[in-house]
Amino acid sequence: MTSTLGALVTGFGAGLSLIVAIGAQNAFVLRQGLRREHLAPIVAVCIASDAVLIAAGVAGVGALIQAAPLALVIVRWAGAAFLLAYALFAARRALKPSGLSAAATSSRNTLAAAVGTAVALTWLNPHVYLDTVVLLGSLAADHGPEGRWPFAWGAIAGSTLWFALLGFGARFLAPVFARPGAWRVLDGAIALLMLALAAFLVIP
Repeated sequence: MTSTLGALVTGFGAGLSLIVAIGAQNAFVLRQGLRREHLAPIVAVCIASDAVLIAAGVAGVGALIQAAPLALVIVRWAGAAFLLAYALFAARRALKPSGLSAAATSSRNTLAAAVGTAVALTWLNPHVYLDTVVLLGSLAADHGPEGRWPFAWGAIAGSTLWFALLGFGARFLAPVFARPGAWRVLDGAIALLMLALAAFLVIP
């Protein structure tokens, strides 16, 4: 019982520490949380994706990914192209910002577009495979056959907690983002972040 609990807690800490780092996926969830637009499906997609990737890593898929570098190269370039396009859209929004009330009633994305963006930002990011599948899979293996799955459940719990807090907790920032200037700063920062991430993906 003690070893199982230890693996669970370690997995929770490892999963949370990896997912908290600000990235494309987190920036998108934050923005959707502020807009309160299709938030539940987007958070569900992010949580489910992480759960699948973590489980795959614990099941041993990480070794297959390390043995197929070409797959990561393809994902890296596709992800860079998507991030570049997203950066351009964010930059355009930054040039013509609107307050939160306006954002909630106009220029709304469809559910399919929002979910598709969440899926792309998750699955076209090669770092997500290295972090969740390879790294967490390796850490889970250190806990042995009996401890690796409690470690996985802990990591999934950490990811679930983070996305829930990030998405549904964003509404407390709504008064700040009632001003168009705040959206200009956020979208400008997102555009720069996406450009930087795209560059990091393609520059050795």
